[in-house]
Amino acid sequence: MDLTAPSSAKLLTFRRIASHRFRFLSTQTIFFIPSRRTLGFPFRRVRCGAGVSAMVAEPRQAVKDRIDLTENEETIFRRLLDVVDHFKLNTQLRVAGGWVRDKLLGKDCYDIDIALDNMLGREFCEKVNEYLHSAGEEQQGIGVIQCNPDQSKHLETARMRICSTWVDFVNLRSESYAENSRIPKMKFGTAKEDAYRRDLTINSLFYNINTTSVEDLTGRGVQDLKDGYIVTPLPPKETFLDDPLRVLRAIRFGARFNFKLSEDLKEAASDDEVRDALMCKISRERVGHEIDLMISGNQPVRAMLYICDLQLFYAVFTLPENAQPEIVEGCNRRCVSHIDAAWNVLQLVGCSTFSDEQRRLYLYGALFLPLRNTAYTDTKSKKIPVANFIIRNSLKLKANDAEMVVSLHVAVERFISLFPFMESDREPVLAEVNLDDEFLDIPPTSRKRVLAGLLLREIKSFWRVALLMSTLLRPIDEIVGDSRNKESERRKEIFTNVERIITDLGLDNVWEVKPLLDGKAIMGVLQLKGGGPLIREWQQRMIKWQLAHPNATAEECLDWMQQSQSKRAKLDCCA
Repeated sequence: MDLTAPSSAKLLTFRRIASHRFRFLSTQTIFFIPSRRTLGFPFRRVRCGAGVSAMVAEPRQAVKDRIDLTENEETIFRRLLDVVDHFKLNTQLRVAGGWVRDKLLGKDCYDIDIALDNMLGREFCEKVNEYLHSAGEEQQGIGVIQCNPDQSKHLETARMRICSTWVDFVNLRSESYAENSRIPKMKFGTAKEDAYRRDLTINSLFYNINTTSVEDLTGRGVQDLKDGYIVTPLPPKETFLDDPLRVLRAIRFGARFNFKLSEDLKEAASDDEVRDALMCKISRERVGHEIDLMISGNQPVRAMLYICDLQLFYAVFTLPENAQPEIVEGCNRRCVSHIDAAWNVLQLVGCSTFSDEQRRLYLYGALFLPLRNTAYTDTKSKKIPVANFIIRNSLKLKANDAEMVVSLHVAVERFISLFPFMESDREPVLAEVNLDDEFLDIPPTSRKRVLAGLLLREIKSFWRVALLMSTLLRPIDEIVGDSRNKESERRKEIFTNVERIITDLGLDNVWEVKPLLDGKAIMGVLQLKGGGPLIREWQQRMIKWQLAHPNATAEECLDWMQQSQSKRAKLDCCA
């Protein structure tokens, strides 16, 4: 079933999922799951004794009384005013939304959106190019993003480079709705009308370039910024039904700034009609983009907790109908608890251990870890991991993202089987079958290196990501006291110890190791005239031999292969 388009069957599926009519399955790992009562408040955990944690308010950032422009911003705004003066346009230029918010918070922002009161963005960009031409300067290309009312994209946006910075231009708007229609009729509006049509009061602020002043036309944008409140200018349900993606934006900004969601906003976000609209009216690409910003942001766990507690989890992370085994009740909270545990241990290990992309996929992998053994059957009767479906179909992220998360889940299971003997001198037992080969005689002392090396060759540079994720499933001995922090410290210790063992074995970058003998040399030993599966089989066997003999030369490898073939020939004769 196509889950990217509205259908009654899809809504029935969603309601079945949301109502939690599932069978219970036992779970192996249990993490702390924050209470719903903590939602909506800026919080941090503090120890209250005996493994109990509480949420306490954090101090707010100060909000500036004025906006300080950078040299580049002054140059951009001066250039835009020159265009207005040159053509005598009588146009008010306002920077809208996030740039104003961030500048008042003292943060850098390079996303400049200009709102125009009496012309379309495309028209103003053409005027900019006319001005550049008259001044003997190079004209700039103009990009236009068309409106798409069916997907709640109501405004045409024009974009061009001004002083080497991309700037978006759009007209101020007002909206009216025909009876029984949620698609608005757009027309030019006043700045106040436009402010009230924005998603949140903290995003409804303007910086008037003409007057160099901040305009708070809802009357509460600055105060909500100071108080740390996420509020919609108009009634929240009306705002969300206008563009349901605003629910996720409210969550993202609430998590990012550690702001409190207003009670009526939370109530509207949990409304069935709003959830259905989020599923059916908004493209999965737009949903996936918002989730990606949350996962890549500074508070991914808080964002996922909001989604879970506002009963939006299955509206965001839509599932296939025929998943097996069935999704258990409370799976959404288990997913959040796993990313929570993953985030905690990542802070201890240090985010700099991973690249931004590794960190991002690590968190996706942790979020969907409870679903690692759940699959569905596609139209070609092929079993596909549910995590793959969520990333590719629900969020419309890259195929490579889905493949890597599934690969991480597979590697996690293999790391778990390696843990018992990676930290000891005993022989591996569970994975020994991987080394069974009549041509190989790997000494017990080398089997650890061979098994770990084979795993790293599959997961490559993401092996540390898989290793850290696997600690989330490693049983932790009973801990007394502040168990959450101590569990994270114990997981960090496991990660650090195994990482050291792997590097001491000289396995980092082992995936770059090539077989000592090429296909032609192998064909010579086997006395073959052409290639085929047998060549690939011997190359894989050779890698195992090289892992067991890391200092071997090509001549020694050739000698081993010739001896192996000779032994095989004698056995065949005796048989």
